[in-house]
Amino acid sequence: MAKNNSSTPGKGASSPHAVVIGAGFGGLAAAIRLGARGYRVTLVERLDGPGGRAYVHKQDGFTFDAGPTIVTAPFLFRELWELAGRRFEDDIDLRLMDPFYRVRFHDGSHFDYTGDPERMNAEVERFAPGDVDGYHRYMAASEEIFRVGFEQLSNKPFTRITDMLRVVPDLVRLQSYRSVHGLVSRYVKDERLRQVLSFHPLLIGGNPFSVTSVYCLIEHLEQHWGVHYVMGGTGRLAQGMADLIAGQGGALRYNADVEAITVDGHGRANGVELASGERIEADIVVSNADAAWTYRKLLPNRLRRRWSDQRLDRARYSMGLYVWYFGTHKRYEDVPHHTILMGPRYKELIQDIFKRKVLAEDFSLYLHRPTATDPSVAPEGCDTYYVLSPVPHLGSDVDWEAQAEPYRQAISQYLGDTVLPGVEGQIATSRVATPLDFRHRLKSWLGTGFSLEPVLQQSAWFRPQNRSEDVPNLYLVGAGTHPGAGLPGVVSSARILDEVVPDASTFA
Repeated sequence: MAKNNSSTPGKGASSPHAVVIGAGFGGLAAAIRLGARGYRVTLVERLDGPGGRAYVHKQDGFTFDAGPTIVTAPFLFRELWELAGRRFEDDIDLRLMDPFYRVRFHDGSHFDYTGDPERMNAEVERFAPGDVDGYHRYMAASEEIFRVGFEQLSNKPFTRITDMLRVVPDLVRLQSYRSVHGLVSRYVKDERLRQVLSFHPLLIGGNPFSVTSVYCLIEHLEQHWGVHYVMGGTGRLAQGMADLIAGQGGALRYNADVEAITVDGHGRANGVELASGERIEADIVVSNADAAWTYRKLLPNRLRRRWSDQRLDRARYSMGLYVWYFGTHKRYEDVPHHTILMGPRYKELIQDIFKRKVLAEDFSLYLHRPTATDPSVAPEGCDTYYVLSPVPHLGSDVDWEAQAEPYRQAISQYLGDTVLPGVEGQIATSRVATPLDFRHRLKSWLGTGFSLEPVLQQSAWFRPQNRSEDVPNLYLVGAGTHPGAGLPGVVSSARILDEVVPDASTFA
């Protein structure tokens, strides 16, 4: 554990104290930014190391990233290193993926999604010759949405309704009332190409058929900055950020479970109470815990006018995730780093997950094979994998204690029949995570993978804000807050703190 260093220039015992709840990427980024602004920072995390959803599992010589596997806006991380007075490249080795993803369809055909415009054009022409012009028009639309949705809105607070009204004309002009799949379908007709261009919301917890088309910006974001892998795994990035906090003089306390956010007689946040009974006083509190969990479990209902239990009950939440982490005795050299395996159904399966909330017999999967790029995460001659299946959250009737192993077996058989022949006989190590793990380990409301679903009615001003609307001196970052999930979203949520958290000098 890093100790608070009161000799840090410009920081001492008299400096204002910020307590940050949770060492996910949002909390880590928030702590770095507050430390750079002169706050004394204490970061408290219930797990035994940093990362949150990006925790690292080490098992039998294999290293598994628990959650995020790609970096798509590396400038956001370079900025944090600069704020801490270090050079990003001295600590982190990023590798550009090629292809970004291989999208494999149920009939065995595949589409290699890359950052090379000429190769992308050739893939579209090979797949759907009649959609080449529509594809280019869609990518132009994606860039325009990116210019507004990412460059202008993702790092700006929405603390007043007037902030929302200011952007309504742009949202209407960009057809943000359409879904991602709806906007894609305006430009391309081939159903497989529609899937290639619309699956991205699933990587941030959204239903492509209901999530606002603002998220069509992802295609341009990936083309603009690329899709990268962190050598050693994404957990290396989380540990690097924790080291920056320690270098700033911040304190990192692991195995410290927050039971409540404490408030003074005026209802202002003034610290946290741990499950051990210990109280930590603070001038401000920043929660990177799940937004719904923060309001429902860490604060009394009497303090919450906007984010009451009733409102949170009515909210729409992202899907759950079933993740199987496994290592194999052999290497499957023809499997790329990232593979999206599309099942026989697309819209119908997504409706089963989000609307009907039933566990379907078929599935679409994301298969991550980091050893394609980085052999260090497995013993010599072996492969490390994780395969992710979107599933209903815990608002469903799925009994995961009974279903976890049969579901793993079904996925294993499917992988064996498609891209990993004989895989069940090659398993060297194995572990699974279900929505129950997300609820119990990560305290995610309903065991969701990404908190609130990013539909238009739960975006920008309609989403939990980075400065709490209910409790003064409380701030929120992470997937459930503005601007949303995914590494760019959660790191940008911490960036917004520069706009809404007072300067340290105001506490003098």
